Amino acid sequence: MADPRQKKLASILVNHSIGVKKGDTVLISSTTELAKPLVLEVFREVLKAGGHPLTSIGFEETSSIFFDTASPEQIAFFPTTRLFEAKKIDCFVNIRASANKKALSNADPRVVGKRTKVLRPISEEIVNRKRWVLCNFPTNGLAQEADMSLEEYEDFVYGATNIDWKKVKQKEMKLKAALDRANEVRIVGTDTDIKIGIRGRKAIPCYGERNMPDGEVFLSPEETSAEGYIYYEMPAIYQGREVTGIRLRFRGGKVVEASADKNEDFLMAMLGTDKGARFLGELGIGVNYGIQKFTKDILFDEKIGGTVHLAVGRSYERAGGKNSSAIHWDMIKDLRRGGAIYLDGKAIQKNGKFLI
Repeated sequence: MADPRQKKLASILVNHSIGVKKGDTVLISSTTELAKPLVLEVFREVLKAGGHPLTSIGFEETSSIFFDTASPEQIAFFPTTRLFEAKKIDCFVNIRASANKKALSNADPRVVGKRTKVLRPISEEIVNRKRWVLCNFPTNGLAQEADMSLEEYEDFVYGATNIDWKKVKQKEMKLKAALDRANEVRIVGTDTDIKIGIRGRKAIPCYGERNMPDGEVFLSPEETSAEGYIYYEMPAIYQGREVTGIRLRFRGGKVVEASADKNEDFLMAMLGTDKGARFLGELGIGVNYGIQKFTKDILFDEKIGGTVHLAVGRSYERAGGKNSSAIHWDMIKDLRRGGAIYLDGKAIQKNGKFLI
């Protein structure tokens, strides 16, 4: 018998997050077979909504095999059938159910970056033009990464997802209004003082329509505006690599200095992916105070109330962004102890607590 929490989450994903309508073609995807229980419930909900569900279920091992074995010609191969599918679907549900989040830890980051660039037209087609949502299905691998038992992690996930997202929206609209009126954001904290221009960029409140769980307000900054420096207390994880102690300095919007305590070579490789990789694509403010524990999973961690995250790389067209890159790497800054956010010189948050 299916966990009733899975049924509720499936209903939220289909009816709230992507709003499936009669006749919609919906692709339900997971990189592992471990997500089967939730995939089946989403499949059922799509049918009930009058949509046409398609499934794409993979095996986690294929990625490591590919990067271990593929020739340069195979790395550069563009799968036109996948682009055709991306153009034809109306909605996309991406369910992550990893057994081993470090499966690609030994893959050459430069090769992974090249492959990401090849596939970029497909990801951009979905991210910028389709109704999509990303969520986790609880697995032992994800629970271990979060330092929880599977039962604890299940409670953690469903407690963060199966909530009233309309109420979340109401709270986020106040922050959106303040950001929309502002020209500049200043973020200060431990080894951090950075100013970012946001003139004319409209903030987007996130209440379960793209990520699940959700709970952030984000925008794409003016591309050449970032000035200053920032230190990230929390590990930044990308493509299975954990980078700690990241320090970045910006000038004219560009990362001009970068260092890390661990995996600095990987950080530099990603920043060298393409011309847009050293510019900011996103500024996000976490507002979900129900998520307080860092779990090494950006889907949850970037929503932590009292944090901000800055993403280097690709920006979002719907947020007014113009930066193009094959990467989009969120890095989280904790402001709960001595940090602050200012809009045009006026404090709107101190020590992780909002003042508006």
